Amino acid sequence: MDVTSSHLRARRACLAGLLLLLGSAGGARSHGDHEHHRMAETAAEQTVERSFMAENDVAMAQMMQAMAVRPSGDIDRDFVAMMTAHHQGAIDMATALLRHGGNERLRRLAQEIVITQQAEISAMRLAIGAPLAPVPASGPASTASSAR
Repeated sequence: MDVTSSHLRARRACLAGLLLLLGSAGGARSHGDHEHHRMAETAAEQTVERSFMAENDVAMAQMMQAMAVRPSGDIDRDFVAMMTAHHQGAIDMATALLRHGGNERLRRLAQEIVITQQAEISAMRLAIGAPLAPVPASGPASTASSAR
């Protein structure tokens, strides 16, 4: 009986060791899968960040170029031309946030920026008797909202 008992203990120890080994391998695989998932999320976040920054760079460059108004001799019209470019830059930047951002408070603020800046552009154009610029049917705010 002593030999059988020893043999049984050895088998149990072997089985326990095997289970421990399998459990470790499963845990490592699970950890590896988690690490791979985290790395994929990081890569996706970096891609979104690059897209957001690229859109902002374009918006800023266009805004700065459009703000470089050649003086017309009419200060009011020059002001409206520069401010329209400035406001459009804010609209474009807010639209980029709506496309790529995840913070709901900032997204609501960006939507407000689009609306208020468009209203201010219209008010300035009306003040100098210029025709209102048409707002595209799929305007930036609606495109960005539906993209999310």
